[in-house]
Amino acid sequence: MEETSLQVLYRDQAVMVCLKPPGVLSEPGAGRNLPALAASYLQAKGLEGQVRTVHRLDRDVGGLMVLALSAQAAASLTGQIRDRDVTKEYYAVTQGIPAQESAVLEDLLFHDRNTNKTFVVQRQRKGVRPAALSYRVLQSLPEAQLSLLRIRLYTGRTHQIRAQLAARGLPLWGDVRYGSRNTGGPIALWSCTLEFVHPQTGRRMSFYAKPTLPEPWSRFSAQVYTSVSNLPPLSRQNEEVLL
Repeated sequence: MEETSLQVLYRDQAVMVCLKPPGVLSEPGAGRNLPALAASYLQAKGLEGQVRTVHRLDRDVGGLMVLALSAQAAASLTGQIRDRDVTKEYYAVTQGIPAQESAVLEDLLFHDRNTNKTFVVQRQRKGVRPAALSYRVLQSLPEAQLSLLRIRLYTGRTHQIRAQLAARGLPLWGDVRYGSRNTGGPIALWSCTLEFVHPQTGRRMSFYAKPTLPEPWSRFSAQVYTSVSNLPPLSRQNEEVLL
């Protein structure tokens, strides 16, 4: 892939919505990273903009991201993320079939910086933060012991989806760090839905994208990939606990 071959779904003077390829860093750093790809894209188009990352995906995770192209846009988007006004949903393929077709998962998470791994723990202590997500099983393949899930994040903890599902015996396909036995490709986690308020116009923006890689996504029926999520909601009481 050339530096300018970034798939951009939307761009104006304030924001750019694009698909981060798996294997690319979300933030500036050594190696291929999304801000550099975005800057190359703008330069190739003869456009201006100071690319700023306001949220992140793990290196091996692909899908929708919004980038700010000005300091004002960055401040607005960062505030929306802090206030949980940005909707983020994902597709994930688990090794194993969840016991419930849909559920809200709430845990206490501790991220060990030394090992760069997140653990579900049982009690509150320094460095432990509450986390919540909801999921729905879209399709299961019993013979392969694989399930396709649609997930909504209510908190944005490091490795949250990976850790919460792995703690229930459901590691993501390809996620060796959290117990997957499959090493055939990137982690099967994809940012499919992103909603936010435009920093300048105040209009609610909504974007959806299916996974772009064949494996393991093509194992599931094309009909299950839909922009309608129908996920179980987080209760008002539990939402207040997470604030």
